[in-house]
Amino acid sequence: MSRQIVVIGAGVGGLSGAVRLARSGFAVTVLEAREEPGGLASEASYDGFSFDAGPYILLDRPGLEWSFEALGLDLTAEVHLIRIDDVYEVESLDGSKVVFYSDVEKTAGGFEGKWPGSAKPYKKFVRKMERISRALRPMLQVSRPGALGLIRSGAWLHAPFLVRSLAAVLSDSGLPRPIVEAMAIWTHVAGQTKSQAPSPLAFVPALMHSVGPYYPKGGIRCIPQVLEQAAIAAGVRFRYSTKVTRIRTKDCSVLGVETERGEFIPAAALLSNSAALQTYLQLLDSPAPALTKRLATLPLQSPGVCAYLAVRGRVTPPYLAFKLGEGNQRCRLLIRASLFDSQVMDGYVPARLLAPMDYAEAERVGPAGQASYLDQLLEEDWWRRDLDDFRVLAKRTAEQWGTQYHLYANSMNPVMTGKFMRQGRVPHRSPHVRGLYLAGSSTHPGQWVSFCAISGILAADCLIKDLN
Repeated sequence: MSRQIVVIGAGVGGLSGAVRLARSGFAVTVLEAREEPGGLASEASYDGFSFDAGPYILLDRPGLEWSFEALGLDLTAEVHLIRIDDVYEVESLDGSKVVFYSDVEKTAGGFEGKWPGSAKPYKKFVRKMERISRALRPMLQVSRPGALGLIRSGAWLHAPFLVRSLAAVLSDSGLPRPIVEAMAIWTHVAGQTKSQAPSPLAFVPALMHSVGPYYPKGGIRCIPQVLEQAAIAAGVRFRYSTKVTRIRTKDCSVLGVETERGEFIPAAALLSNSAALQTYLQLLDSPAPALTKRLATLPLQSPGVCAYLAVRGRVTPPYLAFKLGEGNQRCRLLIRASLFDSQVMDGYVPARLLAPMDYAEAERVGPAGQASYLDQLLEEDWWRRDLDDFRVLAKRTAEQWGTQYHLYANSMNPVMTGKFMRQGRVPHRSPHVRGLYLAGSSTHPGQWVSFCAISGILAADCLIKDLN
């Protein structure tokens, strides 16, 4: 049997899958529509400044360490990780702030000063989430966690926790509403309400206070760069500016892919790091009707809007500054990567202003409405109070994300709601098409860069098992 494997997309999942496959003896070709690797974790350069292009802002170190080890790499040898001490703040409409540090005592002490009696329940909540998170983490490292795996690992003890919503878990903490809202800020980014969001989102404080949050020197964009070099060293062939337009099958088995250049590339199997929805709904030549109907109804997450800035003035911690909006409006976020970045030109340093958008709202207002919303955010004063000057180097709307990064329906992925997780994520091994394997956030419960890497490894392992 031919051992020629095609990987669609050089995102983090595609790159990790390609390394895993090549080191297992397969001939691997990666086809990438863009001119560089990384997808939404890639680099963007404007006026001499380099930025993380996409919405990734923090690293899950344990997950990334597991991924690198699985690929025969040493994370700390390949990437200089900088621990973030002043992590994030959430500012309310009235100007009050909730601040989180990597040090749990410092964080709890700040809470105690504003809300007497809150330190003890906060630390108790963090300890509980850390214990549950540690017990459930092995489930992130298998393709389809089953009942037997849950029993063997002891994770079944936390089944009641998994069926609860984030809102319910945070409510049980007994913490004041401002702290709860600040801990749930990630639901704004992930396109969920607290009642829709899965309970494991409550693990973020535990991760922050235990192993700690990290930022790689050179930006998150260095992760796909390291993986690309590892893939090349393993013998992977890359073809950039090569967009796949169709997956050709026969009798529900993969034959290969067609590109926009009109060529056909045969393959014994495909690992698609194009979004699962795009793979099934747009690339497959004969999608399964029942599957198509289910996937087409999943709620989608918008990438939102972003401004790439050069700022001059006093740039102070924390790394992430969130500002809550009015009513049901999503938050906005100033990313101060210059705290760990040596880029300085004429006194200016790089920063990003990022704002999630509700997917339906982004589609309703269209490109002009998205651009107008970003312009409104740039006029707000909360993010530039301490700055002497700023320049807007570039802007990106949800529609531009979709066009420039070949996103499915201008979306990042399906919203990872608790319901979606309980029903079962998109499998790494397609049950509908033999020889088709999938990586990416819709196959894994989260949007950390590490989860993308894990998804590629697990998809590759399914392929290796089947073809060997």
